[in-house]
Amino acid sequence: MDSSATPRTLPRASLAVPPFGFGAAAIGNLYAEVTEEVAEAAVAEAYRLGVRLFDTAPYYGYGLSEQRLGYALASLHADDAVISTKVGRLIVSSTEDDPDGGFAVRGRRAVFDYSRAGILRSFESSLRRLRRGAVDILLLHDVGRETHGERHEEMLRRALDEALPAMAGLRAAGACRAIGIGVNEPQVCLEVMARFDLDCILLAGRYTLLEQEAAALVLAEATRREVGILSGGPFNSGLLAAAQAPGATYNYRPVDAGTLQRARDLYAVCAAAGVDVGAAALQFPLAHPAVVSVIAGMRSPAEVSQAVARSRAQIPSSLWKRLRGAGLLTVGAPTP
Repeated sequence: MDSSATPRTLPRASLAVPPFGFGAAAIGNLYAEVTEEVAEAAVAEAYRLGVRLFDTAPYYGYGLSEQRLGYALASLHADDAVISTKVGRLIVSSTEDDPDGGFAVRGRRAVFDYSRAGILRSFESSLRRLRRGAVDILLLHDVGRETHGERHEEMLRRALDEALPAMAGLRAAGACRAIGIGVNEPQVCLEVMARFDLDCILLAGRYTLLEQEAAALVLAEATRREVGILSGGPFNSGLLAAAQAPGATYNYRPVDAGTLQRARDLYAVCAAAGVDVGAAALQFPLAHPAVVSVIAGMRSPAEVSQAVARSRAQIPSSLWKRLRGAGLLTVGAPTP
């Protein structure tokens, strides 16, 4: 996969999407502070190396990610950049830190709002921060049972009755070109696809080198409905990010013993084949016909350079045979 390779198309929206994207959560101070200079340099390096897809959200740094991304792209006069952002949360002033956010930002927090008015207010704020009159992809953020618990049915109903129709209205008005949902949960993808016409889904961490089974039904249904899949979190929250050994986190939490062992097995097979796990992790998802792009989080020029190099690395076909033989790929999972 080459970051500057021929874009794939979202069939319903007739939108060309670059196959490799810059995930901008980290430049919103995810887990640790990033200076303005480093954030701007990371975006500039990505653009210099041919990356043209940038995914952000109001939630990322409570507006900081969008603000930094917007400033950096405006400085680069990057009119050809494909921008994806999200709605569904509003950013409010706060004297208390958000215990669930994970962003090193004080004085602000995010609150869910799937109402029509909330969606429009969120979108208008995003455009100001991004310094743009429109975006390419607009996603409803974090609808799902794991996120909302007992309120899931209520929040899903509001998403279907208010949020998604409001987003469709923005698309009809030319304020965005494609709409969808941005989630970590496979089940809600099936629930929404059955009840609302989406152009795309950003599914993070569920169709990766580490795991494929959870997303199998989603990808099959997306293929049937011509819904493009943006595959986020290819390193599974850092578990597959390092070159030599697995990291300590999975799904934004400390990794469990069983998942850690599976990751170790992946590293062992890749090492025996002389392949960087990170390169395999970036290139694997795009082999599926439903997947139009892979989006990886990056926080510095060095991380950008490494990710782009991994996306372009030559991987022998024998690696995929070894992984399948070791039972580390599900039966039928397409490989590059």
